[in-house]
Amino acid sequence: MKQQNVPEIYGSMVFDDRVMRARLSAKVYQSLRKTIDENAKLEEDVAEAVACEMRDWAVEKGATHFTHWFQPLTGVTAEKHDSFIAPSPDGGVIMDFSGKELIKGEPDASSFPSGGLRATFEARGYTAWDPTSYAFIKDHTLCIPTAFCSYSGDALDKKTPLLRSMQALNRQAKRILKLFGTEVKYVRTSVGPEQEYFLIDKEMFEKRPDLVYTGRTLFGAMPPKGQELDDHYFGVIKPRVTAFMEDLNEELWKLGILAKTEHNEVAPAQHELAPIFSTTNVATDNNQLAMEIMQKVARKHNMVCLLHEKPFAGVNGSGKHNNWSMATDNGTNLLSPGETPYENAQFLLFLCAVIQAVDDYQDLLRLSVATAGNDHRLGANEAPPAIISVFLGDELSAILDAIKNDTPYEGKEKEVLKLGVHVLPRFSKDTTDRNRTSPFAFTGNKFEFRSLGSSNSIACCNIMLNAAVAESLKQFADKLEGAADFEGTMHELIKETIKKHERILFNGNGYAEEWVKEATEVRGLLNLKTTADAMPHLLDKKNMDMLMVHKVFTETELQSRCEIMLENYCKTVNIEGHTMVDMVRKNYLPSIEGYLCRLAKTISLMKSVSDNVKCNYEVSTMERLSELTDYILERVRDLEKALEDLGGFDDIIKTSEAIRDDVLPKMEHLRKHVDEAEMLMPESCWPFPSYGKLLFSVY
Repeated sequence: MKQQNVPEIYGSMVFDDRVMRARLSAKVYQSLRKTIDENAKLEEDVAEAVACEMRDWAVEKGATHFTHWFQPLTGVTAEKHDSFIAPSPDGGVIMDFSGKELIKGEPDASSFPSGGLRATFEARGYTAWDPTSYAFIKDHTLCIPTAFCSYSGDALDKKTPLLRSMQALNRQAKRILKLFGTEVKYVRTSVGPEQEYFLIDKEMFEKRPDLVYTGRTLFGAMPPKGQELDDHYFGVIKPRVTAFMEDLNEELWKLGILAKTEHNEVAPAQHELAPIFSTTNVATDNNQLAMEIMQKVARKHNMVCLLHEKPFAGVNGSGKHNNWSMATDNGTNLLSPGETPYENAQFLLFLCAVIQAVDDYQDLLRLSVATAGNDHRLGANEAPPAIISVFLGDELSAILDAIKNDTPYEGKEKEVLKLGVHVLPRFSKDTTDRNRTSPFAFTGNKFEFRSLGSSNSIACCNIMLNAAVAESLKQFADKLEGAADFEGTMHELIKETIKKHERILFNGNGYAEEWVKEATEVRGLLNLKTTADAMPHLLDKKNMDMLMVHKVFTETELQSRCEIMLENYCKTVNIEGHTMVDMVRKNYLPSIEGYLCRLAKTISLMKSVSDNVKCNYEVSTMERLSELTDYILERVRDLEKALEDLGGFDDIIKTSEAIRDDVLPKMEHLRKHVDEAEMLMPESCWPFPSYGKLLFSVY
């Protein structure tokens, strides 16, 4: 990267608050800020004025087109470009962009996943401007963040329910704060998603059909060295990767994305990028943009950025730690313990709301991160297990125990903890953890939800988390509003919440077999190992009721999402299965057969020279490879049959269960034999680059 003045380039391609304040009239600016900050109605004349200035700004920056940039249920973003040009009377063109074009677009919705929400004759969809997320310029196009809905008004995207969930939490959190005598304009959740990814050489990538078609390696024996020495973690960043990171930072900073931290991760060729916290819907937009830019910049450096959760077996997969907190418009973090007993009481109430939410809706949190790729990652190599639990650390756990039992807290002060009556301890807000086996950990002034996969939109998990916490806060507010003894009622509420939901609290090793047994058999926690296990719980009555009460989803939207997510799971694995068959029949079996012929000729030639030549290596290798060839053929036929049988199911849940129970085990069985054959073959005869070349080629 050229030496740049970072404050100068930061946000240079964003129509942000600085630009709006400078270019809009005071009246228009104030009206727009009220819309953004207080959800006030956007007036038509304000939209027209904003559109005019937005167009002029974009054209000055070299933009020729505009697009409504949205997030359909495909997992990636979508955009349809229109030029600014309009005909002028003299035969030329003028650059035109109206308030109506800013506010609403009409893309064809026919080919986006709808789960039955859209009929073929209702192909039209609508995009609606989200003024809370700034417009930006990308590739000479003005991109306007928008929500996306069907002809009938149903949400077909991830932004709409996310904004709804933020509204729900805002409503309930303000009720709680009012009880403490605090009036605020809004409470918003904020997120800082840590993005993990792999970088591999572009030439190597293009030689692997499995990476090209599926984003992960479906075959591959481990090299002699993997991540055993932990020497890659936080190690010196190699020059080629440094150049990539420098260019990436510049592109992200231009787009107003707060890229802050970068380092090598544990596995070879694995890295991480972490931003500064921002409001959840903005953070969601920025993370989608970041993933796109990462892949684009990598190509410029003749590398490929892999965002799959488990691109390589045997080494760490890639996650996306979702650091989540709640804050008011005056900057108060509601998950910060604070310095006074009164603030501690408020903090503990919000803390208990989160604990209750995670326990009551552990299934929603699990299914919010469920994908075919993430199923391979969860449960090993520093990824949390599928069982959802909350880590609080020793200090907070001891405080909650003291409250639950009405016993002295053995900390700085030995006082019975009765909120608002006796003195509360001033415990450190820097209570962080290093327990990487915990799915949901308190880390000082936020919760870190670690189950999210690297390729996922962060919208899904934050929708469920916001909604679940909103429900807890609603229940708390209903009990506390009008209580004759607020302090006593609050103390009992917190105490009872801890007792009722302490089963979800766990500070130990999430990988231990003892924990799995205790969690499921003693505590009654859910162990939803796969997407097929988790996703149907979206339609459980308690989940649907909660999400509908808070107006996050409608019933039809929930049904459609369950179908879409399961369909995506099935299609993903189906593509992987067919890719395996294709690679085995077209490449692996012919290569092994070719080497067998070569061995046979070598043995024959050596025997013709002398009958005393034993040819032990050649014969034993030939015999084992011949056996493996038969096994591989048998296994590939089994897989072909299992894939063919999927067409016989008329129910997506049954199809997903067949994928889980039949297809995936057969894929794993086939891989095992092919990987063994790789270890017996010369590298020159193997048809594809090995793990060693893929993982270490960038260095």
